[in-house]
Amino acid sequence: MLYQMYEAQRALMEPFSDLAKVASKVYSNPLSTFGQAPFSQRMSAGFDLMHRLLRDYEKPEFGIRTVDVNGVAVAIDERIEIARPFCDLRRFKRFSDDLTTLDSLKGQPAVLIVAPLSGHHSTLLRDTVRTMLRDHKVYITDWKNARNVPMSEGEFHLDDYVNYVQDFIRHVQGIYGNCHVMSVCQPTVPVLAAVSLMATRGEKTPLSMTMMGGPIDARKSPTSVNDLAMNKSHSWFESNVIYRVPSNFPGAGRRVYPGFLQHSGFLAMNPDNHARSHYDYFQDLIKGDDAGTEAHRKFYDEYNAVLDMDADYYLETIKVVFQEFSLPKGTWDVKSPLGKLERVRPQDIRNTGLFSIEGELDDISGSGQTEAVHEICSGVPKTHQKHLEVKGAGHYGIFSGRRWREKVYPEVKAFILEHQAAAQPSETSKPAATMVATPPATIESGTSRAPRPARAPRASRATASAVAKRPAAKRKARTSTE
Repeated sequence: MLYQMYEAQRALMEPFSDLAKVASKVYSNPLSTFGQAPFSQRMSAGFDLMHRLLRDYEKPEFGIRTVDVNGVAVAIDERIEIARPFCDLRRFKRFSDDLTTLDSLKGQPAVLIVAPLSGHHSTLLRDTVRTMLRDHKVYITDWKNARNVPMSEGEFHLDDYVNYVQDFIRHVQGIYGNCHVMSVCQPTVPVLAAVSLMATRGEKTPLSMTMMGGPIDARKSPTSVNDLAMNKSHSWFESNVIYRVPSNFPGAGRRVYPGFLQHSGFLAMNPDNHARSHYDYFQDLIKGDDAGTEAHRKFYDEYNAVLDMDADYYLETIKVVFQEFSLPKGTWDVKSPLGKLERVRPQDIRNTGLFSIEGELDDISGSGQTEAVHEICSGVPKTHQKHLEVKGAGHYGIFSGRRWREKVYPEVKAFILEHQAAAQPSETSKPAATMVATPPATIESGTSRAPRPARAPRASRATASAVAKRPAAKRKARTSTE
């Protein structure tokens, strides 16, 4: 009943949120009578804060339209490559009409970023994606809100997560011959499992894995998040945090760990910091500090947008990662799509570079939890392993913000390039069988050589000849608009 009560409360407060928004605009309008009152600025700020505290936050957009590549603005087309019931594989395809830039884009590595399924949407990695797009072809897992997935789509288990990742890796490999994988926080565990299973079967594994702030071995330096999972029984979690989706959502009846409970837990970890942040926002509104207020809005628009997780996936993650420590102990069996149990053996990984990254002040994944990946991946040569501890960085600082862009990203870029250069040319430039020929001057391609176009009909050869006689500048301008 808790979920139903929450939704009833949300529906009740929604009109007051809208009213507060209107009142804020009334008191901030200098042409209105209320806007000319001495206290109008404070009243407007108070109503604006009330609106933000009461409103419902939906999934934001990535909103990446262009990126700067060596001083050239490159257009970004966000598209869904694979649509699954619980996850979409999104690609950020880059376009340019600058031939020099286009040539550099073609030869850049392909990277699959596996976003966490732990409460927030994949847009939490917006800064990660935007930075990576400068020098890489970028794909990302976009996990769906479980409350919007109909019951007819079945359940979602941790095994399904691992199988999804394997399918996505194979998809990107099918286009470019091979790829690199980056996992942030929670997905470090299922990503390592996915690559381990591929290695055990003798499949081609990614050229490199970059693992950032994840609980590979949660026994090392346990945090408050780890302690809760370790000290409570499986039945406690099932009884206290699992609820059924109300009838006003497509996934009505599905058992989930609700997003609002997760959000409450996030706030409870640092209540003083959040209260101070909201008070500072109120003061910035009064002073007219547009930069401060906009930064606050952007952060909390993302932070307050949460999703429901399927109950089976959540409970199994708690059990496997934080209670039984199945991955470092070597006791984890994953069920394949065909129903076969396969043992996860990280020691079978041999041809994949391994890069682990931790934040010095990370209060979610403790020190040494991610670095533990080097102990269990004993088959990877030491020369292909690297670890980085980012001084002064917390959990979010290793994949977002100034430290990510200035300290972490250059290391990630260099590591990927090192293992890209070591790969065979046939492995890094293999085109997809279904790739459609496109004008090389407008679109990034997985191959360094444009497919041969079909022979033009006889009737159009005169036109083609005329086009060939046009000045070069005009021909280039024409292709840039395609």
